Amino acid sequence: MPTFKPPIEPEPNASEPEAGLFVLIACAGVGSRALQAGAPALPKQYQRLCGQTLLAHTLQVFDALGDLIRAVAVAVAPDDPYIDALGLPAKVHVLRCGGASRADSVRQGLEHWRQKAGGPRASDWVLVHDAARCLLLPEQVRELVARCRHDAVGGLLALPLPDTLKSESGGRVAQTIERSDKWLAQTPQMFRLGALEQAIVQAQAQGLSITDEASAMEASGHKPLLVPGSAHNFKITYPSDFALAQAVLQARRATTEEVRP
Repeated sequence: MPTFKPPIEPEPNASEPEAGLFVLIACAGVGSRALQAGAPALPKQYQRLCGQTLLAHTLQVFDALGDLIRAVAVAVAPDDPYIDALGLPAKVHVLRCGGASRADSVRQGLEHWRQKAGGPRASDWVLVHDAARCLLLPEQVRELVARCRHDAVGGLLALPLPDTLKSESGGRVAQTIERSDKWLAQTPQMFRLGALEQAIVQAQAQGLSITDEASAMEASGHKPLLVPGSAHNFKITYPSDFALAQAVLQARRATTEEVRP
């Protein structure tokens, strides 16, 4: 089957508006694996960590970037009963179009947002992020933007694999896999909106498994740029991850208080 390769939007010329930076946060999942013992049966993005929901922590990161980010959208399930109670800033748009999978939520979120008045254009950059990666730092986003803004494709935060990697068969080690060229994909992942939307649509039409935005772009024949991230930018997936995330947040707060005059 021939590989579909959506056109990469060119950098705007002097007569066109500069490409904007927008953020889409995937927030339609349930995250049942992260349910903590004794905690309310809430989707993990609405569970609390150091007094705030994971989503609130995540939104604060992009709010701290000020005018670098034009707008933020949160793609939630159509029947999400929690989002309205958060008191979101005016800069944050709620898109009630989340789907059954991450790829569905991102594709539908991009389509709905692009069609809204004042929404991003196909030539604008969109940074897609997981609501459950709430330990992201503003400086990591700035580095991603600086590295990708003039790239022909775009890219993602990622971490070189630090551990020995094994493949498994029947619960036993089948093989040790060379790790020198292996990376752990993180978010945000930054691509032109039009190119990403087309890539997801085409990959889904071909029945491909799309686990992140970069994999959709790869299926279209592109090679996203890898930008080194941080081990702290992990995705909260299991109950034990909350304790680790809380320790990181408390350590950051203690450091901030120490440097205050």
